[in-house]
Amino acid sequence: MGTGASSYERELKGVLQGEPEALRRYRREAGSLEELSDLDRLAREPFLVVRAAGSQGFDLVALRDRLILPIEVKSSASPQIHFSAASGRASEQYRGLLDQTRRAGLVLFYAYRRVGLRGEDPWRIFSADPEGSMPRSFASLVHRYVPPVSRTTAGHEVLRWEEGRPLLKVLAYLSALNTPSSPRG
Repeated sequence: MGTGASSYERELKGVLQGEPEALRRYRREAGSLEELSDLDRLAREPFLVVRAAGSQGFDLVALRDRLILPIEVKSSASPQIHFSAASGRASEQYRGLLDQTRRAGLVLFYAYRRVGLRGEDPWRIFSADPEGSMPRSFASLVHRYVPPVSRTTAGHEVLRWEEGRPLLKVLAYLSALNTPSSPRG
């Protein structure tokens, strides 16, 4: 993640919190997607988002109703982010965060911001693979919808931007889960 990483954390935080200026900028970035109407709903039903300080924990934790979404934010102009790069620090962080979320019965999510992309949703969402242990939380429904972090043939984690679920689709899914007609669980 580059030097502008914190600006992308703030960008995602603003979108999830339904901040009007963040949503306006996001609309412009994302182009004319059908799911843009979900941004209006997000303005009415925002998440509470806590931005964590330091590099030892999650970048963001998004909260709404029964959802607790610990999120690690990554950004790159490249179509892939290899966790084994930079001395494997990201792989070590992945394992630590995955262990924390697994013990708490939560799902770890990665938000990948593609830098410089125009005309489509620049964000892709991934879930960390809990290696067979299904989380106990409501977020397990989201985990089933969001693609997992991939692995290379050598077994190292990698985010492949094209494999992720667009943020707007994830938000639409979360809205559908949160409607009064959806089953409470």
